[in-house]
Amino acid sequence: MYFFVIYNTMESKNAAMRRFGALFTGGKDSTYSILLARMLGEVVCVINADSENKDSYMFHTIGSNLLSDQAEALGLPLERFHTHGEKEKELLDLEDFLAKVKDKYNLDGIVSGAIASSYQKSRVDKICSKLKLSSIAPLWGINQEEYLKTLVNSGFKIIIIKVSAEGLGKEWLGRVLDEKSIDELIVYRKKYGINVAGEGGEYESLVIDCPIFSKELKIVNSSTVWNDKERIGYLEIKQIVSLPKHGVSFNLH
Repeated sequence: MYFFVIYNTMESKNAAMRRFGALFTGGKDSTYSILLARMLGEVVCVINADSENKDSYMFHTIGSNLLSDQAEALGLPLERFHTHGEKEKELLDLEDFLAKVKDKYNLDGIVSGAIASSYQKSRVDKICSKLKLSSIAPLWGINQEEYLKTLVNSGFKIIIIKVSAEGLGKEWLGRVLDEKSIDELIVYRKKYGINVAGEGGEYESLVIDCPIFSKELKIVNSSTVWNDKERIGYLEIKQIVSLPKHGVSFNLH
């Protein structure tokens, strides 16, 4: 099942003629949003923040060293900008950069992977409105349990690269998001109140393959970084290789 929500002034019947830039972290939500946006128009670049703040309210930082490989697999140019990651000030950095990218690619809209975070979505909406860009959040308000199962059934290969929630120990780092792990996340939602899609920062993900990747990424060297006192950890990925894919990739424009 696919989910579409169009924001601001864009009408879906006109979207096929539009050019989009996608805010991209390399995780499941931003990647799946690109797949959905390609059904509405043309995604011409992916955009990422190189933030100094590992605990940024807006931007993910874990796995950022793999972004160029993922962008290559998507067949899209990667546009990155630097920010100190100070709360709210980082939004000014985003706004300045989006203005430049808008002109460079003649963009009509920005795609984001927001699901339930009003903090993130409202700020992206505001920036887009100021820049006269449509703000597109295809996953907004989605049923999260159904969404996770759709990802798995759609051929997405996703691993967990950061955890920060009760119930999610270091054994989750590097774990594949599959039907079994989804069922466990649902149990933890009921037991601990976590967000099953990780929208509250409970975990971060990395897409290593999906229908719109031209190649599959394989991790060949990684290590676990774990803070036992705070129960927070991440997977430090040191080396990956790109593998050719068999069959036809799904690549709507």
